[in-house]
Amino acid sequence: MEMEVLRPAGSEQAPPEAGEPSGAGEPKPAPWWKKADLRRKLAIGAVAAWAVAITAVVLLRDGDDPGAPAALPAASPSASDAPLTVPQLYQALRPSVVLIKATGSGAGADTGTGVVANADGTILTAFHVVEGAKAITVAYADGTESPAEIVTSSAAQDIATLKPGKLPETLVPAVLGGGAAIGDDVVAIGNPLGLTATTTSGVVSGLERTLSRDRGGDIAGLIQFDAAVNPGSSGGPLLNDRGQVIGIVVALANPTDAGTFIGIGFAVPIGAALGAGEGDGQNPPL
Repeated sequence: MEMEVLRPAGSEQAPPEAGEPSGAGEPKPAPWWKKADLRRKLAIGAVAAWAVAITAVVLLRDGDDPGAPAALPAASPSASDAPLTVPQLYQALRPSVVLIKATGSGAGADTGTGVVANADGTILTAFHVVEGAKAITVAYADGTESPAEIVTSSAAQDIATLKPGKLPETLVPAVLGGGAAIGDDVVAIGNPLGLTATTTSGVVSGLERTLSRDRGGDIAGLIQFDAAVNPGSSGGPLLNDRGQVIGIVVALANPTDAGTFIGIGFAVPIGAALGAGEGDGQNPPL
């Protein structure tokens, strides 16, 4: 079977009072252990509120320089503790998915997909989407567009990272990490045939697959899945049901020359895409 690289066409009760009526009219002082318990509860509440406050990872433009990002927050997003539905996954990841337009002589693709992979705005995509491009433009979910340039690339893994020149007012990095097991539910989000933010679901069909290519050598260790992808989906995220990006979509298999999906898609595992082992659910530097 010929393996074809994707090519696009586009409550808790209130704490006890400090004293309780003694029956003689004057409140007795609260025992020392009740005071300690109250202090402990207040401390826990404060820590919880602080944790919630730093959970969001957001980049805002600097007030003095509209083009400069503010200082990056230290917190990173985290995966969901419980399985998410497909609509929930779409809502959570849509702001992290971008449309990539590659133009110029030698451009590997007209359109493709990418995912915001770090709080500095780094975008992870498939190398063949931007290979040979003279100009690259990324379009965010909020409509913001920006030129971008290739920062790193691996033709062997078909993975590249992009640095955009401009960031949207609110930047939402995806959560990277997590492994895959055969039968796991997965969701793919991308821009097949230019249809932006197309969302499909399926399962992991196989692991450790090898993709044979006409040039660039084979790619081993791929995730096989059956969520529908088509030209333009390349570079998009493959998600597990906890909202983690477990792979980057790079190819589909088709025994004909049609280049359309027949139920077999491939993704580079996120660990391999980052040049490391299996991801840990965080956002490592890219």
